[in-house]
Amino acid sequence: MQIESLKVYCDLAETRSFTKAAQINSVTQSAVSQTMSSLERHFSSLLIERSKKNFRLTAEGEVVYDFSKRILQDYNAIRSKMQELNNEISGQIRIAAVYSIGLHDLPPYVKRFLKDHPDVNLHVEYRRENQVHADVLGNIVDLGLVAYPARDSKLEVVHLREDPLVLICHPNNPLARQKTIKLKSLDGQKFIGFETDMPTRKALDKLLKGQGASVELVMQFDNIETLKRAVEIDSGIAIVPEATVRQEIANQSLAAVKLEGKYVRQLGLIYKKGKVLSPAMKKFIELLKKAP
Repeated sequence: MQIESLKVYCDLAETRSFTKAAQINSVTQSAVSQTMSSLERHFSSLLIERSKKNFRLTAEGEVVYDFSKRILQDYNAIRSKMQELNNEISGQIRIAAVYSIGLHDLPPYVKRFLKDHPDVNLHVEYRRENQVHADVLGNIVDLGLVAYPARDSKLEVVHLREDPLVLICHPNNPLARQKTIKLKSLDGQKFIGFETDMPTRKALDKLLKGQGASVELVMQFDNIETLKRAVEIDSGIAIVPEATVRQEIANQSLAAVKLEGKYVRQLGLIYKKGKVLSPAMKKFIELLKKAP
């Protein structure tokens, strides 16, 4: 029995998916099934009850899972400590980021990190916020990057920084001629927002309500790129992080107006509680804490 087998088993137990367990470990679903069969023969016990509608660990499976997690944590701690003693920054870091952060905030950090640590394999995926949380909790990724990180008893949260929010509109929109604007003056404006379950949408709804601005929601999207395209064709106005529209402002396809007051988007990093961070992961988190 190998450490790799225990890891596959734990990933399967946590994701409840042969497909995801295979994805995490870069193997086939058949290999995951073979690993399970091998473990069940080794312990002479059925570890998982599986059917089309049900997936659960047996009592024996729970015991094997609990002890396997401890073994894996100890093993990862040993490996991490050895890398630190040898000043070794290598291995793989799997990251899931919401679209706005992954496309606009993350690239310069990735470029700098890979330049300084070429032996690290950095893998980045773009996800919706709820998917980022699910991937972190399911060990599909090591680190998650989200906006307005919420407290979760199963997650560690590292607050990174705050990004100023700006109003964006078509360059020919009358609002584009203003240098600054008050939120309450947006009352009645056609507004393009994010979908209702997204933290950024919830935060903006709270800000607008707090300032007595009742906007007319005409469109809503699950990613910032589509939202910007809708504003570019003058379908309405929107409020977005300033960092996400620098290219469009430079190209004059959008106009940005500063908001009166301090309105910001909070950026945070999340990882699963109890996770052993490798030296490479620690270095990457240190870099993310620095100003761009």
